[in-house]
Amino acid sequence: MSNYCEITIQIANEEQSDILVAELSELGYEGFEEMEGQLKAFITEENFDEIILNKLLNNTNLKYTLSTINKQNWNAVWEANFEPVQVDDFVGVRASFHPPFQNLAYEIVITPKMSFGTGHHATTYMVMQLMRELDFTGKAVFDFGTGTGILAILAEKLGAHSILAVDNDDWCIENATENIQINQCKHITIDKIDILKLESKFDIIIANINKNVILQNIDILKNGLEKGGQILLSGLLAEDETDIHNVCQLIGFQHKKTISKNGWIAIWYF
Repeated sequence: MSNYCEITIQIANEEQSDILVAELSELGYEGFEEMEGQLKAFITEENFDEIILNKLLNNTNLKYTLSTINKQNWNAVWEANFEPVQVDDFVGVRASFHPPFQNLAYEIVITPKMSFGTGHHATTYMVMQLMRELDFTGKAVFDFGTGTGILAILAEKLGAHSILAVDNDDWCIENATENIQINQCKHITIDKIDILKLESKFDIIIANINKNVILQNIDILKNGLEKGGQILLSGLLAEDETDIHNVCQLIGFQHKKTISKNGWIAIWYF
């Protein structure tokens, strides 16, 4: 496990924070903590490039401070800042050291590490909202960019009979595997991939990742979707919607629904 760089950026508003999260995610930043007037972003030391960061922030005249979190201290830092998340009366996400939720249909327990997808971010939250409206019973599901694995875990809890969850990051694979075991899931396969290839078809595809990766792989995702299947796309800013719609309609997807939260969107196609 590597040491992590913690970058604390002074921000003016929530919209500015959301844009930075999207931009920094594409640069390899793996975790974020949002607070009043500040955004903290985390990246491994070997992936940190101060020149690229300065170039990004100089465009908006934002100031930042840099510190290092030693690897042996990382889990304590992350856990100290992890709070339970509740999506309506549908599903709650908590760590093992939090008390169980009350009066929710589903609960997911995760080990709060660096992987993206704890439910705190608007994109993960919205995908879970959309998942409530789909019938997963007996379905085959593909989770592209699984992060912590919580969307795959929720798919199993909703009745999916098989779930393939993939990511390109070792840390995510390790954390997702641990979370699957914690939740006693039996129908999820975790794979690390660098290039997306689908050798079978799926009833439901979930891609909570980012605009560029989605557009680069949209033809593969389309070919991997069963006839009559459903696909949920997120990791997208509101301004990405037109570009996503144009490409998805061109390849034959039909738009079912778009929801938004804090400047982010999740889109449902079939």
